[in-house]
Amino acid sequence: MNAELLKQLLQSVADGNLQVTEALGKLRTFQLESLDFAKLDHHRALRTGFPEVVWGPGKTCEQIAAILVRLSEYNSVAMATRIDPATFEQVRERLPEARYYSQARICALFNPRLTPNRIAGCVGVVSAGTADLPVADEAAVTAELCGAEVLRLWDVGVAGIHRLLSNLPALEQADVLVVVAGMEGALASVVGGLARVPVIAVPTSVGYGAHFGGLAALLAMLNSCAPGIGVVNIDNGFGAAMLAAQILRVAERKHPAASQTSPDQSARSDQK
Repeated sequence: MNAELLKQLLQSVADGNLQVTEALGKLRTFQLESLDFAKLDHHRALRTGFPEVVWGPGKTCEQIAAILVRLSEYNSVAMATRIDPATFEQVRERLPEARYYSQARICALFNPRLTPNRIAGCVGVVSAGTADLPVADEAAVTAELCGAEVLRLWDVGVAGIHRLLSNLPALEQADVLVVVAGMEGALASVVGGLARVPVIAVPTSVGYGAHFGGLAALLAMLNSCAPGIGVVNIDNGFGAAMLAAQILRVAERKHPAASQTSPDQSARSDQK
């Protein structure tokens, strides 16, 4: 951040020349922090509700660790996605306090000095099969790190439809549903026909040859006749969770009293 511009902004507020609400608007587009290899957007959480997230592939362990450290200075949590175990081991050598969610392939660094994120509401994450779990758990962990309560419902695909139907009471607890499925992607349509909340469908690259790396499931979900379904890209559990969190934030903004009764949730981890 540019310290001089920040001083000028704060001085204007102190002198009464700028309203607090106006200053807040200016801070939403404040300057980035420039590293040699990245420009960090420290005010993204102020604008969107959650800080910038690191895409792991293509970055060195040193770059990932450096970005996480800087982001965690300004946020209660900094996270990186698609981190494989070998990469995490090298990141942990530099950041012993980093936490790893192996199935979700997420690395997170927490700032204990700042209040953890909280969102009123529950995100239900529904997985068709065990092979879909890496994407499903990416969605679940991301939603938890965003501050939402998360309900996990694994291995309830349409090949054994009774497994889903026997869990209808659990589905009804969720305020938003993320449905993760590969093969023909039919689970999203079935859930969409049963649920009274928004459904975010996530096609996965799981299936046989004609599955075309997830394209078959993607097209099936896009062509669903069940109303109220939105579709994200193939294997994008992270994006689905972020959309679910945004839906909950809108509801919270419209009904702020609900946030006072939200349960105190903390992200569960399988720290190595």
